[in-house]
Amino acid sequence: MSQIKILFVCMGNICRSPTAEGVFTHLVKQRGTHDRFMIDSAGTHAYHVGEQPDTRAQQTARQRGIDLSYIRARKFAYSDFEMFDHILAMDSDNYAILVEACPDKYKDKIKLFLDFAPGRSERDVPDPYYGGQNGFEHVFDLVEDASQGFYSSITN
Repeated sequence: MSQIKILFVCMGNICRSPTAEGVFTHLVKQRGTHDRFMIDSAGTHAYHVGEQPDTRAQQTARQRGIDLSYIRARKFAYSDFEMFDHILAMDSDNYAILVEACPDKYKDKIKLFLDFAPGRSERDVPDPYYGGQNGFEHVFDLVEDASQGFYSSITN
């Protein structure tokens, strides 16, 4: 069986998308299905290439039993359109950037991540970079909800 390849995308790949990568990786490990997935994250901009996730994102994740320290920021590559089965944008701005750059034959792979968060009215995972710790907590909550919903949507 081939792996399901998932890419989470935000702007700089140091807050939201690595949080989603870490949370989803943790989820599939808990469910015993980690070997069925290839999970990665990237940014639409190259501001932080090679850096670890923001220390506040790492702290929030660590407090909830998830390690993000292995993740390094990278910029989204054109080849990602072909490589990944699901490209999940953290917000509508990054969604628009991806759709604009994407060849028509791959556009159906791109989705807003929060479209998979049942019971949530938000469409965008807000960027917590310039805010306080509460912003990172809120992002984590949103990502957990969307991860559960997305997992259910691809495994049922």
